[in-house]
Amino acid sequence: MAPRPPLDDLLHAAVGAVGGVERPGQAQMAEAVAYAIDADEHLLVQAGTGTGKSLAYLVPAVAHAFAGGHPSVVATATLALQAQIVDRDMPRVADALAPLLGRRPTYALVKGRRNYVCLNKLQGGFPDDEEALLSVGQVDPFAGWLGKQVVRLRQWADETESGDRDELVPGVSERAWRQVSVSAQECLGGRCPLVTECFVERAREAAREVDVIVTNHSFMAIDSFEGRQMLPHHDVLVIDEAHELVDRVTATITDELTSSMVTTAAKKAGRLSEKTTPLEEAAELFAAALDPLDEGRLLGLPDSLVLALSRIRDTARVVQSDLKPAPLEDGDGGRQVARAAIDDVHETAERILEERELDVVWLAQEQRRGPVLRVAPRSVAMLVRDKIFADRTVVLTSATLELGGSFDAVAGNVGLRGEGAPAWQGLDVGSPFDYPRQAIAYVAAHLPPPGRDGASEESLDEIEALVRAAGGRTLGLFSSMRAAQRAAEEMRDRFGDDIPVLCQGEDQISTLVRRFAREARTCLFGTLTLWQGVDVPGSSCQLVIIDRIPFPRPDDPLASARSQAIARMGGNGFMAVSATHAALRLAQGAGRLVRRSDDRGVVAFLDSRMITARYAGFLQRSLPPFWPTTDKAMVLAALRRLDEIAAEPLPVPEPALRTLTGAATSDPTDGTEHPRPVASAPPVAESARSGVSAGHPWSREQDEELRDAAESGMRIDELVDHFELPEEVISARLTQLDLTLASGARFE
Repeated sequence: MAPRPPLDDLLHAAVGAVGGVERPGQAQMAEAVAYAIDADEHLLVQAGTGTGKSLAYLVPAVAHAFAGGHPSVVATATLALQAQIVDRDMPRVADALAPLLGRRPTYALVKGRRNYVCLNKLQGGFPDDEEALLSVGQVDPFAGWLGKQVVRLRQWADETESGDRDELVPGVSERAWRQVSVSAQECLGGRCPLVTECFVERAREAAREVDVIVTNHSFMAIDSFEGRQMLPHHDVLVIDEAHELVDRVTATITDELTSSMVTTAAKKAGRLSEKTTPLEEAAELFAAALDPLDEGRLLGLPDSLVLALSRIRDTARVVQSDLKPAPLEDGDGGRQVARAAIDDVHETAERILEERELDVVWLAQEQRRGPVLRVAPRSVAMLVRDKIFADRTVVLTSATLELGGSFDAVAGNVGLRGEGAPAWQGLDVGSPFDYPRQAIAYVAAHLPPPGRDGASEESLDEIEALVRAAGGRTLGLFSSMRAAQRAAEEMRDRFGDDIPVLCQGEDQISTLVRRFAREARTCLFGTLTLWQGVDVPGSSCQLVIIDRIPFPRPDDPLASARSQAIARMGGNGFMAVSATHAALRLAQGAGRLVRRSDDRGVVAFLDSRMITARYAGFLQRSLPPFWPTTDKAMVLAALRRLDEIAAEPLPVPEPALRTLTGAATSDPTDGTEHPRPVASAPPVAESARSGVSAGHPWSREQDEELRDAAESGMRIDELVDHFELPEEVISARLTQLDLTLASGARFE
């Protein structure tokens, strides 16, 4: 094993390369990460905003890869952090460490297969797929939008080096993207005629030779749980944004089943098998069994549901056998797609019927798809312990791992407590910021406790007063999309053109955040996605509004199941589940305000329970130590002063173009970026907007697409897929334009 250069020297060089300053917390964290790797011990480290935690784990991860010969893996929860690491941090770290290590460290970005163009599908290799790619000339009746997107995708596929969807700017609808991508289950693997040219295979092969691999929580979890070996052998795993790990793992292993999924699987297989009629009949039986059931958790399976699921399982098994490929059909993409769909419904039906001890089964009613039967584990702690913490050193880091002043809640959720738990250490390296001097935590104690009917008039008046005092510059974090949209519509009416208000869902999150960061008087309202990962330092964000304590919904089946299980064991289910969930979200949301040492501002909580409830102390201890107050007049005066002296917004870079391995083509030494190959379809300009429905601004081009859709006989669900907007938003615009869809029903 090659000797490792002194960690202090490596960190000093890396910090200098990114233009930062060395901080005690960063050095302490780097030393702790290096020690954990050497001692083969797990580490939970809380590092506040501004610590420079990415360098604190990247430097020892690179050093270990050089000394040990195996790559280190870094898994993040958000695309924003992936982009930061791959486009900004690692290029500069690599340049800085090259003289000390003797060569430039290498790195790669690895994603799931659905994120890449499938060349075989692009060239017609899946002829039996019901959503097979349209040819350039075969665009009717979709000429208004889908055909144009297909043409763009074809042009872009000839130009891209990576095949990564994130490189396509502006993007395309999910419906269009599905026509050029395949899932892991649909992929032909080694039987694909274009396997040597495959973007995914080339990216993963390149990743085997690098020092640091960057991926996401879900991909890492699938690799660990299913043993697919999509990631190369590694003995160090760093999980950043670790507060999200349990939710991402749970989502990865949650299965769902609808009658339409069964019907669609039968139709796909029907081109290749004559034994699908019983499966279609089973789908009808399943729909009938779900129809009388109430939404929510199922504590036992009704006999009618057991019968329907058994029929799906058994008839799908027959079709599975019939779809086994003949020797000359190994490259049949249509057969592979059909097998993947049949396997999915078979495995889900079988899992629900098993009624495993830890599984929770519930029924959800969705506006587009109708009843959806879902199954997920009540707890993933033992699974994470056995599959993620085994055979490698794991470092979990986040700005919010200590909840209520302790690591116990997070450690317990990931299997690091109790009998047989592996050894671990917890470390809080603090933050370089002077929170009491930089920020105010304001609780609007005079407001009534929030009700179930959404924002009250009093809270809307409070939002208006706060935003006016701040001169815009506001990030509004709401407990639901409906609340965010109502607040956005109301503030637009009250502010007019003086203070623009953006709302999540009106464009891609990254586009909205970039505009918010560039335009000081602009506000951005949204829900869960904005509570974390939004990094807008400087004067553009001087007020963060949180409308209510973000408890999980009372009818959330997983949260209630977990709470009840803890209560049965003598614990406090509310504090362990609901209060812990709320504390984590509050800490993340409040953390959006102070991103640099010169940031100033206010976090305003519009929920009086933050100081009156019995659990208020627990929530407060989970927040950064801002200066607390309930004095509205003082807060408004402080916001006005900040607005008066605010500097110009900081520059906002555009996303960088990436190579096959995900490395940015930017030159980090001079700050320039190579031009991005962008197919024709520029973002909609403000002047091109023609109207607003349910908080969504519609462009003239989008209105034309709606008219084309109505003329061509499209359905509402197809429009939802295309625009990636809620059905009620599209329906409202159809009514405004006096358009009628194929069903003949106008939306009122």
